[in-house]
Amino acid sequence: MNYQETVQWMFQQLPMYQQKGVSAFKKDLSNTLQLAAYLNHPENQFKSIHVGGTNGKGSTSHMLASVLQEAGYKVGLYTSPHLKDFRERIRINGEVISEAFVVEFINSNRSFFEANQLSFFEMTVGMAFDYFAKEAVDISIIEVGLGGRLDSTNIITPELSIITNIGLDHTQILGNSLPEIATEKAGIIKENVPVVIGETHPATQAIFKTKAAATNSDIYFADQLITKVVDSDLKGAYQVHNKKTVLQSLVVLKERGYHVSEACLEKGLGNVTANTGLQGRWQILGQKPKVVCDTAHNKEGLTYVVQQLEEEVYYALHIVFGAVNDKDLDSVMAVLPRKARYYFCKPNVPRGLEAEALKNIFIKNGFNGEAYNSVGEALNNAKSEAKVDDLIYVGGSTFVVAEII
Repeated sequence: MNYQETVQWMFQQLPMYQQKGVSAFKKDLSNTLQLAAYLNHPENQFKSIHVGGTNGKGSTSHMLASVLQEAGYKVGLYTSPHLKDFRERIRINGEVISEAFVVEFINSNRSFFEANQLSFFEMTVGMAFDYFAKEAVDISIIEVGLGGRLDSTNIITPELSIITNIGLDHTQILGNSLPEIATEKAGIIKENVPVVIGETHPATQAIFKTKAAATNSDIYFADQLITKVVDSDLKGAYQVHNKKTVLQSLVVLKERGYHVSEACLEKGLGNVTANTGLQGRWQILGQKPKVVCDTAHNKEGLTYVVQQLEEEVYYALHIVFGAVNDKDLDSVMAVLPRKARYYFCKPNVPRGLEAEALKNIFIKNGFNGEAYNSVGEALNNAKSEAKVDDLIYVGGSTFVVAEII
């Protein structure tokens, strides 16, 4: 198989949460542990930082990677999902994994994957760990895919665990309350490994403290400890929380022997996009009218986006919006602006919610807009209707953003 055939086989033959949702989620680590043993435990051959949380874990991971790159380290970065190309998930110093490695890894191990019915995510985690081990990275930033305790990445013993924040997302898998979700996220806290919590919340603080005490882990709440302000090329106002998380994480890493100068810190945070290839975080796509996209897709993330929108200067607001069919739309609609024209669309994935159904739900709740046949058609209509002083926002789902970047 060539690269495109290999990736298509991965997408089509094996369960993939990004495409299918809950039915692709596995509730134990047995397959991942079996795969790790089969690959001679690559996860033990490099140092790592484990990053979980409801929102901000992608931005936090990329910021940390950028800073450590500037400090001279060879940095692996594993994140999910990808926007355009599968290889975005696995990078070293900003360079995506080669097509040749992807093809060789799948072709060489395909019989094992099929015999053990491994999921898309399990295969991909195995590929990332194998790649980082073979390329001898100095350290890798590993982003949790979903939850924490039972996530396939949770076979590593990192230098540091990070939990950005807790919000109500993936409730059908992780639980219906903040304490339940926090318990799942806290599953990445390991024995004698320090943990940084990005945002303090009264409903979850005790859970993290209790787990840290049980594992003899030093715990740091970044929002209580960091007052310093550092600029970044990631411009969303919500990034202030992620930057505090990164700054506290670097304090801990320095205590553990990592060398990061103030100059490297400032340069790393100022060049995240260039150093790591991160896209889709308050990304400006055009001017006159200004077009902005963001991958925020739940109440907590969209709350920050709406706050950012309120700081913008424009005559009228146009929102290109799509969602997946398992999204809690009630909580999302509660924070979205009603003084906007909506262009409803269905992201091109099996989980995508039909545009007409999405429109009907929003209209019943006092919103104004029309349904369109695709994300591209919705955006084109927004551009044709918007004046030069208007603002067009594109979001609601990672998959919506992926189609227009």
